[in-house]
Amino acid sequence: MGIRKLGYVGLNVTDVDAWTDLLGRTLGIGVTTAKLGTDEVALLELDEFKYRVALHPSDRDTPRELGWIVDTPGELDRLTLRLTDAGFTVEDGSAEERELRGATRLRWFTDPVGYRVELAIGEAKVRTGVARPVGTHPGATGLGHFVLASPKLDELRELYESVLEFKLTDYRAPGLFFFRCNQAHHSIALASAETPSIHHLEIEHGSIDDVGRSYDRAKANGAPISISLGRHMNDKAISFYVQNPSGFHLEIGCGGIDVAEDWVPHDFGVSDVWGHHHTHANPFASPKP
Repeated sequence: MGIRKLGYVGLNVTDVDAWTDLLGRTLGIGVTTAKLGTDEVALLELDEFKYRVALHPSDRDTPRELGWIVDTPGELDRLTLRLTDAGFTVEDGSAEERELRGATRLRWFTDPVGYRVELAIGEAKVRTGVARPVGTHPGATGLGHFVLASPKLDELRELYESVLEFKLTDYRAPGLFFFRCNQAHHSIALASAETPSIHHLEIEHGSIDDVGRSYDRAKANGAPISISLGRHMNDKAISFYVQNPSGFHLEIGCGGIDVAEDWVPHDFGVSDVWGHHHTHANPFASPKP
């Protein structure tokens, strides 16, 4: 498989200060800054690499790019050919974009929803340890996955499953599918919805204690906890969710399972083993036994 993992996500955001306050004071995630043209971009420090999420100041809240790390230049060329054969126009990223990403090579295309999807070679390791805001405990270890909701579910499934060669892990009828590009249960999930959006972005933590500490800080600081602490049925992760200033969810989680090559996709039926109570209607709800 040419794509190795989810590398980074770029977001256009209208309130960078509210984001950095939520990330730092509430979730214990460090933020640095970098220049891209005339803009100052906020970079989330989740691990030893340059960044995993970039916040670009904007007059609207939208996804900017979804970045996947590719194993080798040969695999990048092979995936580029698969994309062009499928009708996608693939372009090279600029030198400035490569520098910000910490990549040696960068190509991108537009997916059926209209989002920019990037394929990158290389990652810049810029630190030996991650600085955390004062009073917070080290917890975040990386970027886990995101869930993309769209009315173009069939086209997105064709892109990720048939063209980019992701493997289906499991699903829940009638319109929620989980895909992997490595041993982790999933790096992306695709859902049916009337309007396109990122439903949530998951930030991996090292232990249940780190998730619990973030949960306590979120409650103490009045963060909008949108889904309470719980364990998912399919990947077994323990997590909670907060609504971020751009309106979608951040999942703070740990403990998701790995799957082997002989894994058989199946309908996992029920959303959660326990918990995960929603403050608003769950668009992916299913009855609990």
